[in-house]
Amino acid sequence: MWNRHSKYYPSILAQIIFGLVALSIVVTTHADSKVPENLQVHGFLSQGYLLTSGNKVFGNSKDNGSFGFREIGLNASLQPMPSLQLSAQLLSRHAGKGNNGGIRVDYGFADYRISSDVTKQFGIRLGRVKNPFGFYNETRDVPFTRPSILLPQSIYFDRTRNLALAGDGAQLYGEANTNFGDFSIQFQTGLPQVNDKNSEVALIGGNFPGKLRSRLSYIGRIIYELDGGRLRLAVSGTQLNVGYDPAAPFGADLMAGLVRFSPIIFSAQYNAERFSITSEYAIRPFRIKDFGVSALDMNFIGESYYIQGAYRFNQEWEGFLRYDVLFTDRNDRNGRQFRTSTGRPAHNRFAKDMTVGLRWSITPEIMLRAEYHRIDGTAWLSTLDNPDPFNTNRHWNLFAAQISYRF
Repeated sequence: MWNRHSKYYPSILAQIIFGLVALSIVVTTHADSKVPENLQVHGFLSQGYLLTSGNKVFGNSKDNGSFGFREIGLNASLQPMPSLQLSAQLLSRHAGKGNNGGIRVDYGFADYRISSDVTKQFGIRLGRVKNPFGFYNETRDVPFTRPSILLPQSIYFDRTRNLALAGDGAQLYGEANTNFGDFSIQFQTGLPQVNDKNSEVALIGGNFPGKLRSRLSYIGRIIYELDGGRLRLAVSGTQLNVGYDPAAPFGADLMAGLVRFSPIIFSAQYNAERFSITSEYAIRPFRIKDFGVSALDMNFIGESYYIQGAYRFNQEWEGFLRYDVLFTDRNDRNGRQFRTSTGRPAHNRFAKDMTVGLRWSITPEIMLRAEYHRIDGTAWLSTLDNPDPFNTNRHWNLFAAQISYRF
């Protein structure tokens, strides 16, 4: 569909879709002197505070803490015809050295329903489309739709948020309601977003002179729901392909290499009137080769999982408890082999996070959250905020608070 030289096309399409939404608002409003009925415009802003011991999260969160975690978003959707919807979101996110608060197109796509009736529908989305994996990736961009301030980092890495949230390409989707339950399926192909420092450091372990290049990648998910969502089961799979172009044809530090990341995620959730139990488990094969440096020639399988329980005291208050585990290499869970071969701390290869949190919905538009994490290991820390692995603590605490507003 796209080759390596056409990496800008889908990104431009996402911007065009956002522009069409804005233009349609202006034209329709000018013509009718009122906002079109099928237009929806929403926004949100959130301000967070993080305090950590030993390590940094979203900036300099040690000692006195940091107010550097901030999100501001504006999204719009317009339905110019019954079978077509345009949706887009602009986002400014400040979260450490990898996210400096610049404005970007978070997503922007055209959704065309090819077929639709009471029991089933089938369609296609084109543009910068949200990646369908796990239960929470498609809703992670808005604070109100996340289950916590920080998602389970074993599955939903914040250090690679842009890479994970959306891709530039096409998605086929279908939904069917049957006597045995409800099914939904998505299959997406396109180019991943790898034009940020966080992605480069996370994928190849450093900020090198060359550039990462998107290559055609694939992602799919199937969800089964029973009894209106009381029971939810899902399987997601991804093949992420990324290339590396050296800074110069000759004399570059690295050769043109390839990164392949192929996680499979199994998800399960049970919802009752007062409580919900959610768990997700991932197997994460990772392959990096052809960089011309033996230290970057890696082939291992990661493993991660979490289990979370949430209890709704009433309409305003909700609490949760979560245990979250990440192993970078399932054959070296304690990191000792890694320490022997590289000399770096073993705790860089695993993370075990016990979290307790509370949500207070002050009004439908204003939400206050707080959560405490007790963490063993540093595998999901951003190396942009923590560049020296020897200056990180294995056992550390994280306290986070966030106030959010939406309209």
